[in-house]
Amino acid sequence: MCSCFFCRKTLRQSRPVLTKKVGNATYNLSLTYRKERCDVEMTAGQDILKLRNSRRGDSLRQKENRELQSLQLSDLCRRKLLNYADTFYELARSYDGEFSPDGMDRQSVLASRRLWENRQIIKGHLKEMAKIMTEVASEVMCYRPMEERKKRILVQAMREEGIRVENPCYVPNEDGRETVVVTMRTDRRPDMSAEEAADMISVLLDRRLQLSVTSPYIIEKDPHSFVLEEETRYLVLTGFSRVTKENETISGDNYTVVEAEKGRLTVMLSDGTGSGEQAGKDSSQVLELMEKLLEAGYGAEVAVNMVNTALYAEGEDQRHPTLDICDIDLYQGVCRLCKVGGSATFLKRDGSVEVLSAGNLPLGIFQRVNIMPIQRQLQNGDFLVMVTDGVVDAFGEGDYEGGILRAVTGIDSQNPGEFAEKLLRMAICRNGGRIRDDMTVGVIGIWNE
Repeated sequence: MCSCFFCRKTLRQSRPVLTKKVGNATYNLSLTYRKERCDVEMTAGQDILKLRNSRRGDSLRQKENRELQSLQLSDLCRRKLLNYADTFYELARSYDGEFSPDGMDRQSVLASRRLWENRQIIKGHLKEMAKIMTEVASEVMCYRPMEERKKRILVQAMREEGIRVENPCYVPNEDGRETVVVTMRTDRRPDMSAEEAADMISVLLDRRLQLSVTSPYIIEKDPHSFVLEEETRYLVLTGFSRVTKENETISGDNYTVVEAEKGRLTVMLSDGTGSGEQAGKDSSQVLELMEKLLEAGYGAEVAVNMVNTALYAEGEDQRHPTLDICDIDLYQGVCRLCKVGGSATFLKRDGSVEVLSAGNLPLGIFQRVNIMPIQRQLQNGDFLVMVTDGVVDAFGEGDYEGGILRAVTGIDSQNPGEFAEKLLRMAICRNGGRIRDDMTVGVIGIWNE
């Protein structure tokens, strides 16, 4: 007689069939012959054991999925970057040395001083590049694989839409939020919008996600990586209005709006010295350089100093454009103003207006700019009003800031474009209908979603 657990049990012959369900399978255990019963029940017992082991494996895999994993550059790439960084540090050290004007006339001293200052600028840039390379070489990206169930649902649902999804994972940020990173390609629909795919993924994962500004806008047949960030808490709308100085065809004022990763929006306003084509070129060049530096990952203050040193090295005494920066964190609602010769900014909240100003000189005058940033916590319905000096001068030489303050207070509009247009018209009327300088008004409205 078999000595297994099932054969030792006492079973009644009056119950000819016993139905047992294990997982998705149903077993009919015949009680007519003990041996058959033993064989079938032993098979069922083995299936139960396999099922338990499978569930245990699933739980272990789920535990692994909850743990962060790391990803780093290969040793070869790291060594190359570190070698490049050492080379740049060595080049920077070759520019060491103090300025010594002994035994020279005044003209030679000035020329030598300018040469020495330019060497110090190059030295600073080389050190900054070496620092960036070192940081990239030592950077470790942590990620968490997506849960198996969610991954299967996501892959299957997107496949039905003609999109192949691979390697979905979560990447935690230093601020506690998580971004979703996926590799996607299309096999049926040509050039599908990545924003449409982001909306579908948001529904499937039950998260409010938006496509990162650094991700491709189109899903192609070749696979590309896409970063989906959590939707920002605050919504920002901007509006601009400007006029060119009378008898001129090109404005010396320029502005730009830059969207960056991690929910940052940067509005920049630059006013070239004087007016006309050259002033327009100078302010446009400043904004283009700032855009590239910010998109490359530089902080606003570091980028400002790099642009400043580039202008300082040119040695042009009559070309010093201003730069007015408003950087907004759309998750926290915090704005940070950096002013390099820019006019005052006005923060309108309900019925009150606050004047935000700093006393820095324009770009290119000194070798380094000491920026004193102004920071404010924004609230729902706030408006930030940025202007160039042409608008300020239009309100008179006396209490010009007070005149603009009263004008901003009196404007009752929730549309940033209309707000900017009304303020510009008031400035022109205040100046007797004359446009004696280029004028630009930028209005930023912020709302809590």
